[in-house]
Amino acid sequence: MTRALRDYDASCETTTRDYDASRETTTRAARLRREPRDYDARLRRELRDYDARLRRELRDYDASCETTTRAARLLCETTTRAARLRRELRDYSARLRRELCETTTRALRDYDASSARLRRELRDYDASCETTLRDYDASCETTTRAARLRRELCETTTRALRDYDASCDSFLLEQRFSVLEARHVKELHGLQRERQQLQDMLERQRCLVTQLQGELGTSTHNSTLLQKQQAILTDTVQQLLAMVTHCNDIPSTPKEEPVIFRNCAEIFRSGLTENGVHSIRPPNSTHTVKVFCDMKTRGGGWTVLQHRRDGAVDFHRGWKDYKMGFGDPSGEYWAGNDLIHLLTSSQEYSLQVQLKDAEGNEAYSHYSHFYIDAENKNYSLHAQGFSGSAGRTSSLTHPGTQFSTKDRDNDRCSCKCAQMASGGWWFEACGPSNLNGIYYAGVSNVVRYNGIKWYYWKGPSLMTTVTTMMVRPAGF
Repeated sequence: MTRALRDYDASCETTTRDYDASRETTTRAARLRREPRDYDARLRRELRDYDARLRRELRDYDASCETTTRAARLLCETTTRAARLRRELRDYSARLRRELCETTTRALRDYDASSARLRRELRDYDASCETTLRDYDASCETTTRAARLRRELCETTTRALRDYDASCDSFLLEQRFSVLEARHVKELHGLQRERQQLQDMLERQRCLVTQLQGELGTSTHNSTLLQKQQAILTDTVQQLLAMVTHCNDIPSTPKEEPVIFRNCAEIFRSGLTENGVHSIRPPNSTHTVKVFCDMKTRGGGWTVLQHRRDGAVDFHRGWKDYKMGFGDPSGEYWAGNDLIHLLTSSQEYSLQVQLKDAEGNEAYSHYSHFYIDAENKNYSLHAQGFSGSAGRTSSLTHPGTQFSTKDRDNDRCSCKCAQMASGGWWFEACGPSNLNGIYYAGVSNVVRYNGIKWYYWKGPSLMTTVTTMMVRPAGF
């Protein structure tokens, strides 16, 4: 009986523990069922809050970017205007100095010339005055001699009359008197003419003296005016120099460094998604170059290396032109082998070749890995991973093919492919492609071996209207 009670108590205790355990398990299960729902609701609330906060931050960031852009533009314009004003002030100051020096030198030269002329005229006037005085003295002496002659005539006449009275030889006396009178009248007329000439000469000399005195006064007045103008110009130059010094003392706010992109993919990632010409600075280079960026083809971000569309640019050029590049990035151009090497050797790049024939058919060749060596290896080509619609196989030559131009033959053919096929390209033994050949417009059945060629798409008679070679990072 007692053992049965103990067994019953033990079974009751076991049942109670099992019930408690089952209830605890049920409670935990219910709690676990509620926790995902609570966690999901809390997570949704946090996501909504995070989304709202992110949107606010983006709006604030856009507003701050716009404000920063306006401030940077305004600062750049202000700095440019200040620099232009400084240059204009310097130029104006230098021009004023030159004009002042030239005006002063010219005025001094004119003053010296006029002074020398006045001195010469005064010397001439003194000489003429002396001559006039001598002539006047001579005329006075002549007048005195005429008066003496008149007296002598009177005395002679008186003596003659006395002689006439004495001798009564009237005829001879009258004849002698007439001769003497005619001679003295002639001498008197000559003396009167000389006197009139001397009076005219004195009048001319008097006018000349008056004119010289007027010119001397004018020269003195001009010299005074030039001195005043020189003083005014000196003050103006001093004021301009003070203004330039003040402008130079204005502290210039350092400009923000412009963003430099290494390729068109970085430009695309910055938010510029429209086709156009942009400036890039390739890796391991200190110079920026302009290239055309294709932001639409197969996701965009392509740096265009070669483009042809109308034959406006001559591609039959020498090594130096292909090394540095030629043409216009907005039209037909070759980016330059140095640029292609700097771009494709800095990281893994892929190559896209876009083609369009005269009938409007389009195709492409894509290479997942592409680069060229430096000039010391003649820009050897390396392209792998072909795919695309421009032929069943690649039209590019084998890896390691060197670049050739009309003035540097690096192909494996004795025929000089760059001369025969035209343009600069990776010819090998003239090879199945040449996108830099002569541009032939229109449709023709004539096979031209020196034209644009992509053999495994249209064979040797391809009449291409548009070709484009462009690259972008392989992981774009």
